[in-house]
Amino acid sequence: MIKIRELEYLDAIERYKHFGKAAEACHVSQPTLSGQIIKLEEQLGVTLIERHRRNIMLTPAGNQLLVKARTVLNAAHDLEVTAKNLGDPLSGELHLGLIPTLAPYLLPHIMPGLIAGLPKMNFFLHEQQTADLVAALDEGKLDALILPWLDDMTEFEAYDLFEEPFVLAVNKGHALAKKKRVKLTDIKGCHVLTLEDGHCLRDQALGYCFSAGADEDKRFQATSLETLRYMVASGIGITLLPKLSVVDQRESSDIAYIPFQQPAPTRRIVLLIRQNYTRLETVREVVSAVRSSVKTNLKL
Repeated sequence: MIKIRELEYLDAIERYKHFGKAAEACHVSQPTLSGQIIKLEEQLGVTLIERHRRNIMLTPAGNQLLVKARTVLNAAHDLEVTAKNLGDPLSGELHLGLIPTLAPYLLPHIMPGLIAGLPKMNFFLHEQQTADLVAALDEGKLDALILPWLDDMTEFEAYDLFEEPFVLAVNKGHALAKKKRVKLTDIKGCHVLTLEDGHCLRDQALGYCFSAGADEDKRFQATSLETLRYMVASGIGITLLPKLSVVDQRESSDIAYIPFQQPAPTRRIVLLIRQNYTRLETVREVVSAVRSSVKTNLKL
């Protein structure tokens, strides 16, 4: 019978591509880890690891087994957490992931409500780009994500939190700066500053820009919304910003934030969990608290 620990060893080998580092992560000696993998290969009658002088990798059979193994490991982790929280399901640890274009602007508004509503819960917050967060959720490293919905997230379960509109950010010397509201077609022919690859906001904003007949300004790609803001303030270009990123901005002498006429471009913000995630009572409380905080504190 395959043991959970053996699956953990296989998972670590795939992550680190190195027996020594994998053994260290699993808190065992390298000979112990190597020996257990050899025993697992003998038990299954297949080779799981390709061993090279400088690195190691999984065979096709190893990769197929790892897909199933991670499902088992996630289930085991969820079971352990559930068992620990049987006395009080609204206690314990909750690892929550958010993207950089959302976390600094949303967390100050929702965390007081989450802490007040779930006083026995220890929140661990993780800020990473979308692909890294989704991978961590799938691997069981995170419990839930708050981020914009993308079409390739259908293997997860999503709870709608709110719709966040975009605003147009232009230098006050720009021809559009005097408008109280703009239409997407107003940016036709414009070159729009964007974030670098890896940010889901980049693809969402570009989708709206392309549909309006605007092009990407390829002279510069920013690493953050704040960099985009400085570029606009300097008169280098225009950009689309999510509304939360401008809610707490003081009146600027350099930048005009202009809302779009309806139907405005938006991004759908959701709470994402794995399918069959067991801590649904906690999820429902978090969703309710976030929705309430957004409704009370923010005007979207």
